[in-house]
Amino acid sequence: MTSSTLFTDAMALTSAGDGVYHGVLNEHWTIGPKVHGGAMLALCANAARTEFDEPGTEPIAVSGSFLWAPDPGPMEVVTTVRKRGRRVSLIDVELRQGDRTAVRVAITMGTPEHHVPPLLSVNPVVPLMTPEPPPGLEPIGPGHTMADVVHLAHGCDIRPSLTTFDPRADGGMPVIEYWVRPKGVAPDVLFALLCGDVSAPVTFGVNRFGWAPTVQLTAYLRALPADGWLRVMCTAMQIGQDWFDEDHVVVDCEGRIIVQTRQLAMVPALPS
Repeated sequence: MTSSTLFTDAMALTSAGDGVYHGVLNEHWTIGPKVHGGAMLALCANAARTEFDEPGTEPIAVSGSFLWAPDPGPMEVVTTVRKRGRRVSLIDVELRQGDRTAVRVAITMGTPEHHVPPLLSVNPVVPLMTPEPPPGLEPIGPGHTMADVVHLAHGCDIRPSLTTFDPRADGGMPVIEYWVRPKGVAPDVLFALLCGDVSAPVTFGVNRFGWAPTVQLTAYLRALPADGWLRVMCTAMQIGQDWFDEDHVVVDCEGRIIVQTRQLAMVPALPS
């Protein structure tokens, strides 16, 4: 299979009528052999936005349940408009491959705040992360320790601060930092949503590696991203024996919170 690495091409959908869209789960937007969960959530958001078709209206809340992990290849997205309101609308979306539903998503459509100062904001990213990656911070690519797994790096410049992956000496929760931007295009709403699932699992901080399947992920779109690097901070509240939560905050180069996400995922099994 050969396909474009551009993010905009990976998000391309063709209408088949009656709220159904055809597309391809792109081989480059994968983690290991499986399609990246954030990419699938972004595809569903794109279908909802296309189906709703109102200028300025965006997917401001995207809540997805992951039923199984599909492989790269053809897929379809089925949308059902539940409500068209004056300020808030709701669309249900299913991403299917073959006769199986891989992701079910409830999407709230509305107008995100943009270049409007908040009444109050607690932004944990700006005090800790500079607008651009520090000099010498290596992008994921040939020779990088994560290159064999994080295939997203074909389509975006992704620079993790590997020092934040290590278990903390004080036993505290990991706080993982990334700088990310798409290659060849400016970051948009859909890419920002993808970045809400870009980090490696926080379970790395307790020496639990391997596949950590996401079961449920909810993303809030707070504003439209400026053209530049997106800063992503990832942490958690609790890593259990079987389940863990993971939070992402995505901030643009102007220091505005663009996306917030929280997910529930499964702790990787101990090696046998």
